[in-house]
Amino acid sequence: MTNGAIYCNRCGAQNSALAKFCANCGNPFTSDAQQPSAVPSEVAPRPEGPAAPASYPAPVPSLGYAAPPAYTTSGVRYGGFWIRFVAVVIDAVIVNVVVWPLSAIIALVIGVAGGAVSMPRMGVHLVNLIVVWVLSALANWLYEAGMESSSRQATLGKMALGLKVTDLAGRRISFARATGRHFAKIVSGAILAIGFIMAGFTDRKQALHDMIAGTLVQRAL
Repeated sequence: MTNGAIYCNRCGAQNSALAKFCANCGNPFTSDAQQPSAVPSEVAPRPEGPAAPASYPAPVPSLGYAAPPAYTTSGVRYGGFWIRFVAVVIDAVIVNVVVWPLSAIIALVIGVAGGAVSMPRMGVHLVNLIVVWVLSALANWLYEAGMESSSRQATLGKMALGLKVTDLAGRRISFARATGRHFAKIVSGAILAIGFIMAGFTDRKQALHDMIAGTLVQRAL
């Protein structure tokens, strides 16, 4: 009993000191229950301690994706001006071995067709020149872009000298990028071939067309 009240030993509810049963749960009071008792620990206000640290969500398990490794240039060599020049000469010989016979056949066909329609000789030569030039340009483009974007990453001339064309991270380039690199050579040659000469003194031996296309010419160690 505290201040004329007793507390139920089952639910802890406060009752009158004269009560025989708990008004909250109906529990009968015994003689022991009617003795003065302290407030049960369950209903006594609990001391407040420092707030428990907030729980953080469990880390999400990895889904198997890892950050790509950083590209380093240690131990990488690049093809300079002269070795690339030799590769160009080799490629030119290889392409012309295929183009010249086709050009001769086309010139013969154009000459026969021009004579059949009485085309002036100057006209025959002009048509022949245009067709051969287009054929040569098409052959050079498909050969270079196709070989440099292949698994070999190099034309036959570059392969013979241990060279390969990559992007700035050392990866294989696409046909579209190889095409852009090929036609960017027009810019390199238009400024007195200085764009080609740049491969001899730039940091990673990049010619101007390499800088435009974002490519490198690596050399085997």
